[in-house]
Amino acid sequence: MKISVAMCTYNGSRFLREQLESIRSQSHPVDELIICDDRSKDDTIQILENFATQVPFPVHIHVNPSNLGSTKNFEKCLNLCSGDVIFCCDQDDRWHPQKVEKQVHYLQQHPEMEAVFSDAQVINDDSQPIGKTIWQEIEFDTVAQERWKNNKAYEILFGGYVVTGATLAIRRRILSSVSPFPVAYKELIHDAWIAIVLSLQGKIGFIPEELLFYRKHSTQQVGFGEKKEKVTMSDRFNRDRKLKLAPLQEKATNLELLQQLLKARQDIPAEKLTQLTQRQKHFNVRATLPDSRLKRFPLVLNEWIRGRYVFSSKDWWLPLLGDLFE
Repeated sequence: MKISVAMCTYNGSRFLREQLESIRSQSHPVDELIICDDRSKDDTIQILENFATQVPFPVHIHVNPSNLGSTKNFEKCLNLCSGDVIFCCDQDDRWHPQKVEKQVHYLQQHPEMEAVFSDAQVINDDSQPIGKTIWQEIEFDTVAQERWKNNKAYEILFGGYVVTGATLAIRRRILSSVSPFPVAYKELIHDAWIAIVLSLQGKIGFIPEELLFYRKHSTQQVGFGEKKEKVTMSDRFNRDRKLKLAPLQEKATNLELLQQLLKARQDIPAEKLTQLTQRQKHFNVRATLPDSRLKRFPLVLNEWIRGRYVFSSKDWWLPLLGDLFE
């Protein structure tokens, strides 16, 4: 089984050496490292070229003629790989020494799976753990993991991101079925798209181990941002109503785009998109509630009766009350 690493770089010199060294130090050696650089202006290329002279496996460096952005850069990089299994790789993390070995073993033991992801320890700019894992941050807890195992992975992903691309290993043979990566929905980056498509096919699994040190810093292009501050009761009654409705409308629009993308495919049963349709309808209702509180009441009541406020929050009564009174 040939192993490829697909790394995308852009002005990544600050942490790049640490990541490269962790790839070199894998207990299961890789067979090639493919790099697509999105026109870095620092010494990223020099670092990569120097690394290429020090390792036994080939390192192929491709500098894009023009800036592609993260999603299209990963699409290009993945399709340049020749391995049977491809590991997605960011420029600023650090791999656990057994990351490749354990993920390859999982795919060998589960031939029905096309991809596997893992948890990761979050580190700071100084490569020190901050005491959290990415699964803790996104609340992919044991309950969610059981739902995933029980063929509800796609419903989890309809509600938000779970699969971090930096932890993802895929079989090369699935690239033709997920490419090209869509760009109309900007938040639906390469890893989210791959994960949703494969989850609807029941072909993506996970390893409940921290196989990566995921770096969280201010200059990263994509990744986990700081959690938004909770809206206070004072905010709810004093903020401009447009500020409340704008993110709800954006959510409804994005879910509609996702529906269109998935319905256009021939390999996804329509019944698996039922919850997605319900989510989209829910956020569309919330985004278009009238200014009059009296007129909102029957619409909010109908959403509550249908049980759709759980799509907004596990503490469903908070958005419900907000919709009634704000």
